Amino acid sequence: MTTGKPMEVGKPTGAGKGKATGKPTEVGKPAKVSKAKGPGKAETTTGTAAQIGKPAKAPKPPAGVKPEKPAVAAGKPVKPQHFKLAKEPNMAKAPAVKFQQGRHIEGSEHWQGQQYAAFRNYHSEWHDQGWWHNHYRNNITFVFGAPYYFNAGYWFPAWGYYPNAYYAWDGPIYAYHHLPPDQVIANVQATLQQQGYYHGDVDGLVGPLTRAALADYQRDHGLYETAAIDRPTLESLGMS
Repeated sequence: MTTGKPMEVGKPTGAGKGKATGKPTEVGKPAKVSKAKGPGKAETTTGTAAQIGKPAKAPKPPAGVKPEKPAVAAGKPVKPQHFKLAKEPNMAKAPAVKFQQGRHIEGSEHWQGQQYAAFRNYHSEWHDQGWWHNHYRNNITFVFGAPYYFNAGYWFPAWGYYPNAYYAWDGPIYAYHHLPPDQVIANVQATLQQQGYYHGDVDGLVGPLTRAALADYQRDHGLYETAAIDRPTLESLGMS
């Protein structure tokens, strides 16, 4: 909220003026002080006067009107790191998700802007290995034995490439600095950890703790609560 103008301190009252009237001072102007009455004593103005040296408070917005969210400034630049991650995922901390044909990301229809298009347009697909090779060829990488394909700046799970592949997350993962998905996730976890949002292990898995930390950070910084690794969140973290 914006505040009023600070009080002007130190202006003398006009010479020869009498006692102050009982009218309150206007907001944003200093209260007038009258002449001293007797040694060490001064008369005070009546009514409710603004406190000298403190800015006046701006009025509260009407009931039901939410204040505008502040613009999100990019954080200090964060250099990408390479983390030594376990070869096998800890499924106790990041349980496998099940495939749901044509699943859309809940709430994504409300996320406006081109930077969220990958989430609005996403729907899970199941294809065999040959189909994935024909469509994405060299744009496939493997994380914890599971294949991910690259498209429009994001990594996505290639469902069906290996029918029993393990995925902790079904949705886009922003391809920060062209790193593979597990290294992107690990860098995000480490950055959120430094800022006090994430309290789990840096394991390269988008598990429940990571999603909760992402949602908390996004809520605190005026972003859509995707609970996912999206570009606006990484830019806000300084990871761009």
